[in-house]
Amino acid sequence: MFGLGWPEVGVVALAAILIFGPKKIPELGSALGKTLRGFKDEMNREGEEPSQENQDNK
Repeated sequence: MFGLGWPEVGVVALAAILIFGPKKIPELGSALGKTLRGFKDEMNREGEEPSQENQDNK
């Protein structure tokens, strides 16, 4: 996991809880997941567009 061991992951998680609070963490995770999913969908769509444009022009 990015070269991090369990102690480092624990420190990052503890810092996140202290900074954002335990109620805000799920909201942040959800927003991050939606953002990454949207980014992935756009990247997949980018790869499909050129072939669709070529078919439309014929």
